[in-house]
Amino acid sequence: MDPISAYMHLMIKETESRALNISKENLIKLGQTVELFPGVETWFKRINEYAHTKGLKVEHFIISSGLKEIIEGTPIAKEFRKIFASAFIFDAYGKPIWPAQIVNFTTKTQYIFRINKDSLDLADVKKVNQYIPQDERRVPFRRMVYFGDGDTDVPCMKLVKAEGGFSIAVYPARKKEKASQLLADNRCSYIAPTDYSPDTKVEKLAFGIIDLIAAQENLNKLAEK
Repeated sequence: MDPISAYMHLMIKETESRALNISKENLIKLGQTVELFPGVETWFKRINEYAHTKGLKVEHFIISSGLKEIIEGTPIAKEFRKIFASAFIFDAYGKPIWPAQIVNFTTKTQYIFRINKDSLDLADVKKVNQYIPQDERRVPFRRMVYFGDGDTDVPCMKLVKAEGGFSIAVYPARKKEKASQLLADNRCSYIAPTDYSPDTKVEKLAFGIIDLIAAQENLNKLAEK
């Protein structure tokens, strides 16, 4: 069984057998207790402001195999233009009864293309699959930066990198081995610890990539004249 659908199925069964109150509201409240990595809460403002100095606008998205309801409860949920994540269908009493959306290893790549083509409405299955010339796509792959910290992120990291974008494998302190292997296997562009505080490696990488994208876009504009 797919591990993501398995944990969602288990949550539903546990709710039934133990009379647990896993309502949408309670899952959102649970999100308020999530411990974030250092620097995350100020990360978005710093990145946005730096990009602005380079004439760029940054949009943030999250693609997660975790539960959308929990992510929506976190203090950083407001920073994302769109949250793509696994989600439940709830009955009239607020109980989860069936997965409404399952986001796993390979289905994550669908959302990369949705961002690329500006097809953010999940009910729209036409635009995401139709042919759109590369130069007409709203968010070119070459301007994407994907941050991944788990096995389910590997296909997206590889896709974004292969299409000319940038992927950064982030890792907790003293757990560098898996990220290093991804770098050795050419599945990501860079690796960095999960500390998003000012002047850390991941911030320096992000600023450097923004510099590179800005320079490339300026060159492209000059070439068109």
